[in-house]
Amino acid sequence: MRRSLSIGVKLTAWYGVCMAGALCTLCILAFYSMRQSIHSTVDEQLQDRMNAVRQAVNLSLQTGNADALRSELDEDSELRPQIDLLQIWDDQGNVIYQSTPLNANGLPPPVAESHSITMWISGEPVRVLQSSMMVNDRVYRVQVAARMEEFYKALGRFRTRLLIFAPLALLLAASLGYWISRRALAPVDHITQAAQKISAHNLSARLIVSGSGDELQRLAETLNQMLQRIEAALDRVSRFSADASHELRTPITVMRTRAELALRRPRTLAENQHTLEQLHTELVQTSELLDNLMLLARADSGAEHLRFVPANIEHVLTDVIAQASAIANEKQVSLHAALPQHPTWIAGDRQLLQRLFLILIDNAVKYTPPLGQVSIALAAEDGMTIISVSDTGIGISREDLPHIFDRFYRADKARSRELGGAGLGLSIGRWIAEAHGGSVHVESQSGAGSTFKVVLPNTKIPTNIHA
Repeated sequence: MRRSLSIGVKLTAWYGVCMAGALCTLCILAFYSMRQSIHSTVDEQLQDRMNAVRQAVNLSLQTGNADALRSELDEDSELRPQIDLLQIWDDQGNVIYQSTPLNANGLPPPVAESHSITMWISGEPVRVLQSSMMVNDRVYRVQVAARMEEFYKALGRFRTRLLIFAPLALLLAASLGYWISRRALAPVDHITQAAQKISAHNLSARLIVSGSGDELQRLAETLNQMLQRIEAALDRVSRFSADASHELRTPITVMRTRAELALRRPRTLAENQHTLEQLHTELVQTSELLDNLMLLARADSGAEHLRFVPANIEHVLTDVIAQASAIANEKQVSLHAALPQHPTWIAGDRQLLQRLFLILIDNAVKYTPPLGQVSIALAAEDGMTIISVSDTGIGISREDLPHIFDRFYRADKARSRELGGAGLGLSIGRWIAEAHGGSVHVESQSGAGSTFKVVLPNTKIPTNIHA
């Protein structure tokens, strides 16, 4: 199987990509912010220069003293070495003043009003502010400019530093991110190593919970809970297998012994007939045991599909009581049913519901002495259907009461085997009730009889279905 990258490497890669994007964005913003700051500063200086030039031009040209204007502008240019580029045009397109640095290469004629632009003159960047003014009914255009070479050199050095330090910062951040991810994921490695040491032979082992209160603690606690459920499930499977083997061994041993005894010497027809009847009885009980085991196995695996249809519990109980009457009459136990005259509907699997009630009534009859009584009652309360099966039998001791729904559990093992029970009936009954969204409860006292109550949810039945 191809080995994929670790989570630490993936996190570092994603962190590096995000950091690279953030650094690129930051560097671009820093570079353009610095350039914009330079332009704004220079534009403010140019605007101050423009205001001074406009005032000088307005005073000088109104008096017609052009020589004084040139002298004043020359002096002002010397005081502003960074913005000493000045050029004035008249309305005929003639240059009436041009500062000394522009004598060789003048600025191009202005084409717009009051705006700043950057242009290149003789390979040198220049920031130019252009404006116009009216003096003696004549329009004059003024251009003031500043050399930008030193500024752009500083901007270039800043860009070079960004290109050098940004990758270094990215490399440092990625390394730090990898180190942090490894430290953060170190507990996961510990959990993985501890989990790898746990096998089916030592499922009782548990992961160490750090107590940090973070996701890793919750992960360790969840894994421990999962291990506990797996251990319990495997324990149930082991006990189920052992109990099933034990339960199957007894009838098979009995049938083998009887068959061997029958084969040791010639026997009469009556003796053979009796042996076959005994073998048939054991086979029937073993077949029932296997059916119960298969049902529980399908229930545990979720492979048992229930067929839910509208079922009238009154009819279901009536059918079950009719089946159990033969057993009750044989034991001289009377059955009494208190069933309402109106239908009580639930959504359920009719066959499994019959099996549930037959298990409870059959158990009540088996453990009730002759001339005893078994009562079946049906009632509805708070949207639930309650079916109770009470007997006047031997009851269940306080020690056995918590375990009677466990598989293969018998309160009186000798008597249960005599009656043909394997200790699976109540387990199957509880599963049937829970599969229908209900439950089974028991109230009993040794020597005073028992009462089993099945609680099932009611359901609304369409009016076109009749009882």
